[in-house]
Parts: sequence; structure tokens; C-alpha cells
Amino acid sequence: MLRTARGERSMVDVAAAGLSAETLRKIETGRAPTPAFFTVAALAGALGLSLDEVATPATPPGAATESAVA
Repeated sequence: MLRTARGERSMVDVAAAGLSAETLRKIETGRAPTPAFFTVAALAGALGLSLDEVATPATPPGAATESAVA
């Protein structure tokens, strides 16, 4: 999802959000499967995504959501 959202922008351009291009590369390739919240928030902001958009694909199937609990 991150790779698609990054589009034509280089890793260096997106990494300017406050992380290294190597960190972004690790996340995109799955070598950093659980990045810190700060990292996810910085990436979402740099890519113009909401945290909801980023969290939805990361939610395991069948997991209870806050709206389902309420």
C-alpha cells in the first residue's frame, strides 16, 4: 500500500517526512513489519493518507473494530 501511495515520488522525497530512505525501504519490503506509530504517522502525513486509510489494510480479518464494539 505504501509503495502504491508513494507513486512516482522517490524514497528520498518521502523520507523527508522525518525518517530514512532505508527505513522506508524496510517497511515497503516487509523487513520492518511493525513500524513504530510515529513512523506510520509521519509516512501517512507525507503521503497524504489518513491514519484510518493506513490502519484498515493492517487490520487482521475478523478483528473487532471500535465501531463493531460500540
